[in-house]
Amino acid sequence: MTSIPDPTPSTGRGRLVAIRVIAVLTILTGTAYLVWRWGWSLNLAHWWIAVPLVIAETYALIDGALFAVTIWRMKVRGAAPAPPRDATVDVFITTYNEPVELVAITARAAKAIDWPHLTWILDDGARPEMREIAEELGVGYLTRSADWTGKSRHAKAGNLNNALFQTSGEFLLILDADQIPQPQIVSRMLGWFEDAQVALVQSPQWFSNVEDSDPLGSQAPLFYGPVQQGKDGWNAAFFCGSNAMLRREALMRLGIAGYVRQTERSARSALTASRRVLADAERQLARQEGAHAAREAVHGLRAAADTALARIGAGEPVQSVTWDFQRTVDAASRALVSNDLESIRRDLRELGALPDDAANPFDEGAVVRLAEREWSPLTAIERVSALIHAVDVDRSDEALPVMPVSSLSVTEDMETCMLLHSHGWKSVYHHEILATGLAPEDLPTMLTQRLRWAQGTMQVLLRLNPLTQPGLAIGQRLSYFATMWSYLTGFAALAFLAAPILYLTSGATPVEAWGSTFLAFFLPYFLLNQALFAVVGYGVKTWRGQQYTLALFPIWIKALTTAAANVWFGRPLGFAVTDKSGASGRTRFPAGLIWPQLAFMGALIVAVPVGIVLLLAPGQTAPVGPLTPIGVVINSVWALYDVVVLSVIVRAALYRGPEAVALPNDAVSDDTLRNDKER
Repeated sequence: MTSIPDPTPSTGRGRLVAIRVIAVLTILTGTAYLVWRWGWSLNLAHWWIAVPLVIAETYALIDGALFAVTIWRMKVRGAAPAPPRDATVDVFITTYNEPVELVAITARAAKAIDWPHLTWILDDGARPEMREIAEELGVGYLTRSADWTGKSRHAKAGNLNNALFQTSGEFLLILDADQIPQPQIVSRMLGWFEDAQVALVQSPQWFSNVEDSDPLGSQAPLFYGPVQQGKDGWNAAFFCGSNAMLRREALMRLGIAGYVRQTERSARSALTASRRVLADAERQLARQEGAHAAREAVHGLRAAADTALARIGAGEPVQSVTWDFQRTVDAASRALVSNDLESIRRDLRELGALPDDAANPFDEGAVVRLAEREWSPLTAIERVSALIHAVDVDRSDEALPVMPVSSLSVTEDMETCMLLHSHGWKSVYHHEILATGLAPEDLPTMLTQRLRWAQGTMQVLLRLNPLTQPGLAIGQRLSYFATMWSYLTGFAALAFLAAPILYLTSGATPVEAWGSTFLAFFLPYFLLNQALFAVVGYGVKTWRGQQYTLALFPIWIKALTTAAANVWFGRPLGFAVTDKSGASGRTRFPAGLIWPQLAFMGALIVAVPVGIVLLLAPGQTAPVGPLTPIGVVINSVWALYDVVVLSVIVRAALYRGPEAVALPNDAVSDDTLRNDKER
């Protein structure tokens, strides 16, 4: 097991200046390289690989620029201010189906936190044995109330929202079921809330069951360090779902704002539809003789709908606006009925004297004339009335009308944090390990976890694009977008992997100049880019993360396509909970999960000798175009580098986690992955 690293490495002014200088030089040399690539080296004869490759390189430059922006204002905080003495705290331990013993260990550690607080187990599995453990430990136990029956549950977001309305602490410490807190976790972070605008304080997630080599890439020292510190400098530090403290007031205000936004959207939709209905009725009435009064009434209702929409736009309460409009609709309906009754009386007078026989006061012709009257204005008004009554201010489709923790995606943490920032709240990244958790111990579980993270991030991008989200500062927009943009790397990876294979085996040349000109443009950019990562991640192991950025390309592609299908077409993400015990990776090699990586590795390995043979063997030529010595050297090095990077996935597939270690290290958390299943 790895030891916990020093949580507070220093970032002096000199290092920050060096980072900025290298970042600027990287962007400048990268821009020069891309200008040359697009303008002077694009081989359109082989456009089918040349264009995808240069697009991938352009993507990579933008990705690097967003990374540079992220770390431009790295903020390394010291100790938090003294915490407010009278602050009340609730500790939430979220669980679904994790081992009861594991949750008990976390609850016992939470109860021992050295700040006055209440500890709550939020059991989304509603397990009697979990309730018994909570009672035995003397901690609170919460499960979903009856209000959730038959309603959307929203996974972890719903679990937290349910608990928010059953507790009262001013501040909340959120812990996953496997995150064992240290006693000082609250007292070390609570002081940051001295600033009344701070809504979130996030500390790192660190895993105790990970080897030093970290074959599954579970530790994220670059993210929980320079990246989060960089985002903190832009007031954009992320909420990561656990090991974080939140201000209840901020969440509740966010929930109320969301409720208002949803009801406003519903009211606007109903009023807009009402205008269309009334416009159709007005056009019909314009073609009828003697329908002036009805046409005026309908026209007046259209004007009332316009006024109602303007009032909502001005910020007036939706309830009062829709109530006033409904009263106007009712009044118009009564007026039309009164007019019709008066018209009927007028028609009866025009028919002449009524017969004395009361059993048959009308002749057949009078009945026909009355039956032919046009009732479409009342029909239209009835439809408008139904539309307005359908505005659900109580949100009857939800268990709770107010949802403080956002639930539009499966990454409720990022989504909620971005919305908090858009409403003017602040966040803090506290760079100190104050809890230790458990990481996945086999490749299938890790892949499921990464897929879910990526899917949720793409859902947020497609639903709440930070570049257009109101209320965010430019640095916050770019910080959020940088994380979302990074998950698009799967498509770029296809070009980076395919290009050397195609050149070495067929002579397909995406770059017209492989010689000294190419190296003069490419090498400065490449070396400066590597230097930037080295300086930013000084003292931090970043290589494993770089490997997985490329090696998980099928996951990133699948995440984008499934998230787009979910957001645009309503298709469920539809992934069942994966076995978290580690056993799935211990019995056989999971080739079916990583066949794209294995296929590319095989093709890259074969391509190198094929390219050498085609270059050196007399009488041999490549099928598409000629090979050059410098081209073969560059592409062979490129291919072997790709193989080294992709090899991490093979090592991960062969990895066998510890078979049996005393709790908490042998229990694997489901809560980290609890969004694997839509509930």
